[in-house]
Order: sequence, then structure tokens, then C-alpha cells
Amino acid sequence: MSSNSDSQGHHVVLFPFMSKGHTVPILHLAHLLLRRRHAVTVFTTPANRPFIAQSLADTSASIVDLPFPQNVADSDVPAGIESTDKLPSMSLFYSFAIATKLMQPDFERALEALPRVSFVVSDWFLWWTLESASTFNIPRFVFDGMSYYSKAVSRDVGRNRLLFGPESDDELITVPAFPWIKLTKNDFEPKWREPEPKGQDFEFIMNVVISETNSYGIIFNSFHELEPLFVDHWNREGLPKAWSVGPLCLADPPNEPHSKPAWVQWLDQKLEQGNSVLYVAFGSQAEISPAQLKEIATGLEESKVNFLWVIRKSESEISEGFEERVKDRGIVVREWVDQRGILMHECVQGFLSHCGWNSVLESICAGVPILAWPMLAEQPLNARMVAEEIKVGLRVETVDGSVRGFVKWEGLEKMVKELMEGEMGKEVRKKVKEFAVMAKKAVDDGGSSSRTMDLLIDELHIKAGLV
Repeated sequence: MSSNSDSQGHHVVLFPFMSKGHTVPILHLAHLLLRRRHAVTVFTTPANRPFIAQSLADTSASIVDLPFPQNVADSDVPAGIESTDKLPSMSLFYSFAIATKLMQPDFERALEALPRVSFVVSDWFLWWTLESASTFNIPRFVFDGMSYYSKAVSRDVGRNRLLFGPESDDELITVPAFPWIKLTKNDFEPKWREPEPKGQDFEFIMNVVISETNSYGIIFNSFHELEPLFVDHWNREGLPKAWSVGPLCLADPPNEPHSKPAWVQWLDQKLEQGNSVLYVAFGSQAEISPAQLKEIATGLEESKVNFLWVIRKSESEISEGFEERVKDRGIVVREWVDQRGILMHECVQGFLSHCGWNSVLESICAGVPILAWPMLAEQPLNARMVAEEIKVGLRVETVDGSVRGFVKWEGLEKMVKELMEGEMGKEVRKKVKEFAVMAKKAVDDGGSSSRTMDLLIDELHIKAGLV
């Protein structure tokens, strides 16, 4: 660590978006900053405070609550909901995200009352925080939780208007800046394929992109060795400057629970029996149809592999008698789990995942190969990166071969067995273990991510006239 980084600590404001997948990496960043002896203040809302307080227990971090807007005119978000995980449908996402702007006056009053702030790190979706930070002449960093690969590819696809060509939704298109990468229109959400997009969702994303471009920098939850070509491309072609400080999950040691949850005891038992386990989880946002859930259940049952499947309470109806039939080799969990703890368990040897970026990084850090099944947002791009670029995973087979197609149990059974027992599975397992070693080196003293954090801190010391 550099002398400047140690000599004078900064006061950093962190403001995560109200969604578990967005909050978790920023809390890991909080631990990283605290370990470097910087003061940290985290902004949130009353309903999200307990989760944040639990993560930051026994630290010196401060938490500031801002009231979440209620009964917003023109908004169909039910009162009392303060997190996207609690939305009755993801169709309400944009109404929810846009409503956060009403927190701006409270945020600015609270910011003004704080001891001198060196810089703000706020989520990509909280675009309006740039205006607030600028009012007080505080540098704002964006945290958007994506990979360089998906950011760089998306930007090139957008610049070249590749989503508006004559090709069908599933026809392969070459990305000009990266000609070895072939994508389809289906790798992107339908709204980005409209020649003249309009409406609140488009306006929201435009605000977010403009705010990002005008911010001081982007903090990426990635590390140089994972995607060097895309890191260098972004810093050559893109704005603002990017800083790779990840994988952030390695900044915060996994919680050692006072008592082991039932699923950890179950994993311990599988380890004693010498069995490997497939971990199955699709994140907190994906909405999976009852028909698709039944195919997943049948595929897991027929594969004969041991599995731990985390599902949302709203999806609790799988298929009759399923849990009883698989009880010797499968367990279904319907509550929030310590995903990293599960992935790091010695017996977990595969991860059937939606390929959210947090999940990809946690799997890589644990040296566990991925069976990629993207559901929404930039997950199809992450899945391409996993299977085609860094080759740490395989893809599920859809019925029609398309990115967003239905997956029948036979195709799932085949790929589950390939990941856990096949030759391709062995290859991706070997590759992911190599990246796990690189990830740890990156965050250790002298590693690429550790040095990047030193440079960021030193630059801000100079900017603030503290050197």
C-alpha cells in the first residue's frame, strides 16, 4: 500500500441502489475502504438499513437513512416497498428507479451536514447523485456492477446501431471492435431493439448514461487479468476513466455463522460421503414461469446429481412430491443464503446460474465452473463471456437454440451431467481454478486491483490538496 494511502484517510460516501445484487458489492467496497483506514458513510432507506447494518456490524462505518418516496404521483409502485427484490413484478422497475430522484433534497441536506467528504461512490441507477455531489464540489464515482466485456460490447453495438439491421433476432452479428465476438439481437433486452426508443425507461437510461459519462470515474468490480483487452479498450475509448478494484467479494471474509444453517450441514454431509454438489440459483430478480420450473425440477431429478437449489418463496410450487423423491441427494432452500459461503464449500463443484455479474465473480473466486442460463439485463452478455471468452463455463441448451428460449428437462439433464462429470466440464473446471488464483493475487498487496486502489486514493489526495 502506498504511503499516501495510509497517511491521511478519506471520508467516502457510498450510496447503493435499493436491490440486494447492487448493494452487496458496494458493502464489500465499504469493507475494503475501512480496512485501509478511511471513514465510510453509507446512505440507504429505513427498510434496507437492517441488511446493511448486519453487513457492517463491528465496523466504524456510519449509516444514514433517507425516507423512500411513498405514494408517488404517476407511479404504480405499491406503498411501503423500498427494494426491487420486493416489487410484485419487475415491470415496475423503472417507476421504482425514477422515484429515487425524489430523495435528492434529503440526500443533499444530509451530505451538507457530514464532515468533509472526499468522494462519493453511487450506483449507476442513482444518476441524480452526480448533480448533488457537484453542488458540493465532491468527485462522484459510478458503481454499475457490470463487466468490462458487457460494457464495451454494448457500447460498440450501440454505436454501430447493430440492433436495427435486417437480421433476425437469433442471427449472429459480428461486433466491429471485437470481430471474434458474435452476438444476436436476443442478447439484448427488447426495448433496445426499437429504432426510435421512447418512454420513461429510455429516458431513465439516457439520464444514467449521461450522468456516468460526466462523473469523475467508474469503479469496476473486476480485475485486469480477467478481461485485460476489454479494460484497456474501455480506458482507450470510453469515458469516464475506469478503475478495477475487484473482485470485491474477496475484500470481505465470508461470515462465520454462530450456528450452521440446515443447508450447510447438508453440504458437510455430502462432503463426508465424498459427493460433489451442483448449486442452483437464478438471483432475486428473474421471474421463472411455473412450466419452466417444472422442467428444471425434472432435469435435476433425472440427472441423478446432488444439488442445492435456492428458489424464491413465490416460486415455492415446483412439482408434487419432488422434494420427497430427491431428498437423499437434493435440497431446496427458500430463503436468503450466503451464496459465497455455499460456492466456497469444498463439495460444491458446479453452479447453474443466471450469470448476474456478482454470481459470476463469486463462482470464479471459489474456482467453481458455471452452467450459464441468462435471464435478463446484461446476463446474456455475461454468459457469452463465461462460455466463449474466458471459458470458465458451459451453456444450457434451449429448445430452439436461441438465447431466450425455453429449456426442456432433457437438455438441462444433458448439460448438468456434462458440467459435473463430462470432459468439457473438466476443461472449464481447470480454467476457472486458474482464474481463482489470479483473482486472489489481484486483491493482495501489490496485486493489480490493490495497486489501482492505491492510485485512485493518491489521485484524490492530490486533487484535494492533501499532499
